[in-house]
Amino acid sequence: MNEQYNIEQMLLDQMSVPMKLLTDYKKIGLHEYDVMVVLQIHRYLQKDEEFPTPSELASCLTISVEQCMEIIRKLMQRNLLTIVQKENELGQLTEAYSLLLLWKKLYTETKQEENEEGTIFILFEQEFGRPLSPFEIETISVWLDEDKMKPSLIKAALREAVLMSKLNFKYIDRILREWKRKGIRSVEQARTEGEKFRSNQVTKHYEAEKRDTSIYFNWLEGDD
Repeated sequence: MNEQYNIEQMLLDQMSVPMKLLTDYKKIGLHEYDVMVVLQIHRYLQKDEEFPTPSELASCLTISVEQCMEIIRKLMQRNLLTIVQKENELGQLTEAYSLLLLWKKLYTETKQEENEEGTIFILFEQEFGRPLSPFEIETISVWLDEDKMKPSLIKAALREAVLMSKLNFKYIDRILREWKRKGIRSVEQARTEGEKFRSNQVTKHYEAEKRDTSIYFNWLEGDD
């Protein structure tokens, strides 16, 4: 009887989770802690508790309330988690979390990337202004098949190379390996990293010019 009760309780104590979240979360730039916060929010939503506090979410996790708040903030910045207004049975407006945009991104981006693979070679040829060599075609294939690079990330690396006026495969490969080392998995993260890198390059160039100008004027003063 007790065993029967346990089985029934186990069957009742289930939560429906999209399998694609568990298999493809890396493809949309999520980490394991992000997924666990998403699952906890999803759990509350299925219980009709639509706006759990960071403290309530963190109580079931191994991260602090502050870390939980930071993950929620990042999810909202990336439009994977939104806050919507709903009207309850008393006609009062209440706030609720929505994961609709996350599910939409999860189920559309994979299909988009399959289409992107077919156009990525054409894009490279357009940027280089010539047909790709067999070695270059093989290099792109290695990025896709062996390194498991997302087509969108490869295109982002190509864009960075164009912006830096260093349009060659060795430079693009260095960008991709640096992004992989830093755990960059989404185009948004890559764009932020690229902007930060270019900003540092401009700062270094400006400081170098200041140093050169200082030497130039000192030389003039010494000539008087």
